[in-house]
Amino acid sequence: MVRRKYRNVFRSQPCRRKLGQPDPSPELFHLAVEIKTRNPLFGCPRIASQLARVFGIEVDKDLVRRVLAKHYRPDARGSGPSWLPRLGTGSNRLWSADLFCCESVLLKTHWVMVVMDQLSRRIVGFAVQVIALDGTAVCRMFNVSMFGAGVPRHLSTDNAPYFRFNQWCANLRILGIDHFRSVPGAPTTHPFIEQLVGTIRREFLDHTLFWKETDLTRKLAAFVDYYNRDRAHAVVHGRTPAEASGAPAPIFADFRSYGWKSCFGGLFRLPSAT
Repeated sequence: MVRRKYRNVFRSQPCRRKLGQPDPSPELFHLAVEIKTRNPLFGCPRIASQLARVFGIEVDKDLVRRVLAKHYRPDARGSGPSWLPRLGTGSNRLWSADLFCCESVLLKTHWVMVVMDQLSRRIVGFAVQVIALDGTAVCRMFNVSMFGAGVPRHLSTDNAPYFRFNQWCANLRILGIDHFRSVPGAPTTHPFIEQLVGTIRREFLDHTLFWKETDLTRKLAAFVDYYNRDRAHAVVHGRTPAEASGAPAPIFADFRSYGWKSCFGGLFRLPSAT
């Protein structure tokens, strides 16, 4: 239903000619992959601009993205950003924020802001907005997300236009928060919050229906409780974000006597001590 909604909204007049660019040559494949290999922080728009400037080849950034997704394999050792883990070595020192949208049963778009603690991977909070976003709405969502959790020293976001409003920048200055932005066109420089948004979609939103803003807020609050207290994370050595934040370790269960804990009406069933 969501795909049908946007297909009807953005449907254009029928065109008989073949759409899209012609398939690029193998030399262009090799060149785009070579640029990305030598410059891991370059995004697709920058690679396309570099090809146009040096070789005079007009290439769409989406075509570069498809080429890299098929042919580029990053080095396992990597040369990714180290400033995020370095800044997040203390509690409440570095948080990350991101915005994404989802559709209700009535196909009404809802914007969701999620804020996470970089060190423990703990979800600090959510905020939901139904109407279109502006500077005031983004500030309100951020204040609601971190209500009762204190104020971080640093905050990292992507380069979305929502995080460039004057009200947003002024709100961070008033709170005394240092704002860091990721590299434009390179989601790998902001990986932890992007992975969290993907987890929310795959494990929760893709299997849950909601009606209105209040219904979504209630269900997201239940997901936060499950994510922070019950879901084990490999990055924090098999612990939960709550345990990484200082919560006591759980009581170990016995193989001869244990029960099952149901989450979200049976969407998840986790073993637990009786």
